[in-house]
Amino acid sequence: MTQQRFTGKVALVTGAGRGMGRAVALTLAREGASVVVNDVQAAAAEAVAAEITAAGGRALAVAADVRDARAVDAMVARAISIFGTLDILVNNAGILGNTRPAEEIPVEEWEALMAINVTGVFNCARAVLPILKAKRSGKIVNVSSSAGRSTSTFGGAHYTTSKAAVLGLTRHLAREAAPFNINVNATAPGSMDTEMVRERASPERIEAAQRSIPLGRLGTPQDQANLVAFLCSEEASYIAGATIDLNGADLLL
Repeated sequence: MTQQRFTGKVALVTGAGRGMGRAVALTLAREGASVVVNDVQAAAAEAVAAEITAAGGRALAVAADVRDARAVDAMVARAISIFGTLDILVNNAGILGNTRPAEEIPVEEWEALMAINVTGVFNCARAVLPILKAKRSGKIVNVSSSAGRSTSTFGGAHYTTSKAAVLGLTRHLAREAAPFNINVNATAPGSMDTEMVRERASPERIEAAQRSIPLGRLGTPQDQANLVAFLCSEEASYIAGATIDLNGADLLL
């Protein structure tokens, strides 16, 4: 029997239409959470929500662009109107951008990564924190990257910079939220086998990256989902302001 760590909890997972976000949403739902499935693509969010409900869970699909603070506020209001509260926020939405030398990155592409990968995290945390503070409990997990610890394998300088910013934001939010019994942490996945990576990198480049990882494989969306579920659980109640690496020992080289 699956352990029901999140029975009675409501989770909002951004960028949950595919990849790691989808795996997180499905995992939290399997363990009892009602899940608000967010994605900028309505059809993708609805498909994942349908998977959850078909398996007997509760889900609400909400299409919203996390760059838009008003859209985020409306999404949170919709979640509250349906489920009554929020307990968990997983800031997973993000884009990779193209790999190219820094001087060749268009300003528009730089701004898009910062808006989604950094401002999107801020917008969602800003909307959810008052709810969690009023309850004096809650969990926020921000998805950064090994790029935020080092540099990016599949992205450019804009991706590395955005993911480093997420780590700084996580630390600051953790210090502010901890007195309200809210745990804010980050994950730093390394090279992951996701649609986003396979759309941006050739099979040869992916194979080369895999060979360089001491554990001998790319991470999977389920690897990330397992870590996020742990950080959202009471088992992690004394972990706050931390960044947990998920990279197969890649950063040790």
